[in-house]
Amino acid sequence: MGVMGLFDRFRRSGRTSRPARNAERTGSTRVRSADGEDVRHLETFVRTKQGVEGFVEPRTAVSDVTLLLVAHDGEWTRRRVPSVKWAHEFANHHRVPSYDAAVVGVPQRMRDYNRRKKAGGI
Repeated sequence: MGVMGLFDRFRRSGRTSRPARNAERTGSTRVRSADGEDVRHLETFVRTKQGVEGFVEPRTAVSDVTLLLVAHDGEWTRRRVPSVKWAHEFANHHRVPSYDAAVVGVPQRMRDYNRRKKAGGI
């Protein structure tokens, strides 16, 4: 048996640095999936607000796919959804225009709403 170097103990013997077979691609963070309460919240928002648009946000290292709904005045809500396809179908079913947030970003009216809320104007 040879001499063990300082970092030899941490090396994987002969393996590359690929993730384990059953490890999630999101790293060590486990994300919560969408549930019925999320869906009901989105439906309530669409039903009670005017001028709602949907922005589908892709899965990230810390979050599953989300649907961001923004009303005409900038008020917004965000919830996890099962998939990008599901989010667009939800929006179509509720007659809400939907966009890919990674492509178009979020609307200025949402940022303005957040600024007003932070300043105490809402």
